Amino acid sequence: MASNTQIGNRTEPSLELPKNDLPGDPNCEICSGVGYFHVELPVGHPEFGQLQVCPCRQGDLTQQAHQRLFAMSNLEELQHLTFDNFKFRGRIDYGPIEAQSLEAAYESSQQFARSLDGWLVLQGGFGCGKTHLAAAIANSVVDFGIPTLFITVPDLLDFLRFSYDDPESTFEERFEEIRNVPLLIMDDFGTQNATNWAQEKLFQIMNFRYINKLPMIITTNLMMAEIEPRILSRLSDTEFVRTMRILAPDFRRPGHDSPGPLENLHKFTFDTFKMRKNENLSPADTQSLEKALAETLDFAEYPDGWLVITGPYGCGKTHLAAAVANYQAEKGYHVPMFVVVPDLMDHLRATFGPRSTVSLDHRFDEVRQAPLLILDDLGTQNMTPWAREKLYQLFNYRYYAEMPTIITTPELKGEMDPRLLSRMQDKRLCTICPITAPSYRGTKRARKKRRRRS
Repeated sequence: MASNTQIGNRTEPSLELPKNDLPGDPNCEICSGVGYFHVELPVGHPEFGQLQVCPCRQGDLTQQAHQRLFAMSNLEELQHLTFDNFKFRGRIDYGPIEAQSLEAAYESSQQFARSLDGWLVLQGGFGCGKTHLAAAIANSVVDFGIPTLFITVPDLLDFLRFSYDDPESTFEERFEEIRNVPLLIMDDFGTQNATNWAQEKLFQIMNFRYINKLPMIITTNLMMAEIEPRILSRLSDTEFVRTMRILAPDFRRPGHDSPGPLENLHKFTFDTFKMRKNENLSPADTQSLEKALAETLDFAEYPDGWLVITGPYGCGKTHLAAAVANYQAEKGYHVPMFVVVPDLMDHLRATFGPRSTVSLDHRFDEVRQAPLLILDDLGTQNMTPWAREKLYQLFNYRYYAEMPTIITTPELKGEMDPRLLSRMQDKRLCTICPITAPSYRGTKRARKKRRRRS
């Protein structure tokens, strides 16, 4: 049975229970060990009739909250991801630009772990090191006793949804716990089911932390243009948010698993490109070849924007595009992805097969985030609605991100998807390089001599 004891304006519950069964301090003058007390409040007050946690229990509750956050974060499974074992220069086959982007993200993550100042956004493709760096920050911060929540965005949203049926905590309690945690790390931002409810909850969490200047880390494979506008406006505050773009490929898969045939085009270089002086080309055709060679050489040295090479079949478009890729690979600047568009569509469709070990989203993301993408033979693919949509998504992504891209196509014509055509005709981003020379006739190839059998 319980009785009430009046202390000032508080009504203290006195429970006839053994002292060692009570959650509070048995010597506490406020609750006598019960752990809670009532405050006399007028009827209608928002907290009327509610028990208040006694100050003697705050330390225990804080520790419990820390333990709950640690359990939610699954940091025990990520304890091996530290700064010490992060290969900040990547693999030996990384080009300078890829390795430099990885090292810059590594240094920024270390600095963030020391200061916990502002927000840090880590962008990049699958397996580039984003999650490792975010977990390394979490493990470093937790060692200093700072409550940290490391959670993927889909899990975070599920955690909130399940609270509606949880008898031990309310949605409001969980929501407050998440948005007020001293350090919040949201991994895989952009993979969540983008319902209106999910978008709203994410915005509320991020807006609260933005207004109150609470530190946060976000990892994502999205480009800024793909992020919901309200959230994007917060992430665009360069005085509070630092964004690090990691250009490194998937560390877990050595060698670039490109769907393209670049390994078969290693002889297509700028040195082997023929100006076809023995074919009696017209001055205009010769000039178009010279200009195309100059444009592609310049692009190979400094890939920037889009280069669209047009011309009839066999005029040299593919040779020049492959020459750019081979030049980049030789110099170690990028890991280029060279892909024939019809083959790309087949490559994406293959992910639907029962034996595929890679999802469509993963494979598509590898293509659209390639540091240098070369799309050969645009216009010959079977333009099904699905193929049209995938090409548009690919074009749109790289267009808004202004990622270096080369496209070869017979001609820019009205039969093309107008959405693709409008991107390629944007002179602000694209350089159109027409080749008017006819198909290359070449010279007769010497046949290899057979060995006579003895």
